[in-house]
Amino acid sequence: MTSNLRLESCSVQEYLERIGYHGPLDGSAKTLSALQEAHVLTVPYENLDIMNGKYLSIEIPDVYEKVVVKRRGGYCFELNGLFAWLLRELKYDVTEYYGRFLFGEPVDIPMRRHRISRVQVEGEIYICDVGVGIPAPRQPLLFQEGLEQKQGDETYRLVRDPILGWVVQFIHKGQWDKIYSFTEDVQYPIDFEMPHHWCLTHPDSIFKNFNMAYIRTTDGRKTIADVEDGEGKKVQEFRTFTQKGIETFIPKTEEEYREALQRYFGIVLDQ
Repeated sequence: MTSNLRLESCSVQEYLERIGYHGPLDGSAKTLSALQEAHVLTVPYENLDIMNGKYLSIEIPDVYEKVVVKRRGGYCFELNGLFAWLLRELKYDVTEYYGRFLFGEPVDIPMRRHRISRVQVEGEIYICDVGVGIPAPRQPLLFQEGLEQKQGDETYRLVRDPILGWVVQFIHKGQWDKIYSFTEDVQYPIDFEMPHHWCLTHPDSIFKNFNMAYIRTTDGRKTIADVEDGEGKKVQEFRTFTQKGIETFIPKTEEEYREALQRYFGIVLDQ
């Protein structure tokens, strides 16, 4: 368990500097939205340590060390847990939920392996998520059934499902598609340890089988995708999506790969 002494070493101000947020800290819904957008524009979603066989802690001081001090990214159990800590430190009313990631899944009901936050502020309830590796919302979603919420060129809504509970959807290729679902059972940090362990260790875990890195930009996003080269070998393709189209780059050496990680995502891997 996390000791108070270790938590005291975590600085809200350093976290805010990490995500480039220099605005007001007034506990408002507007500030909540600005914090989430700042986060997704600066902290990548990535599983590179998992792919390299590292066992990651989701204790707040450990995630803080990785994301804030080492300026790395992480996945939902890391990023949303740390963001929930930040919001609580800023006096927001935060409740954490379990979710099922649905986008691109081959089965209708995948296991629960997603972590999100519910935030109540100014008499409204919002769903906050800084730990999704696809075009998930830049800003929190108002927790209101069926309300179409436009954010730039993207549109989202929450709908009810008799089995999955609440489902977050977005317009994808001209029609509504599922991103993830969740139920309103309150979860605590200890509840995320088991699915986190599964994601880190199980041979069927997607996090152990595919390299992932994703970050928002002001006009699009940057990603890594595993592709095959001309000889059938798996390589990492760096992709930049903008309004002008897609640019791709495949590093040919380890040095080029590490340079690309830093250039695209600000990631410096441990030697």
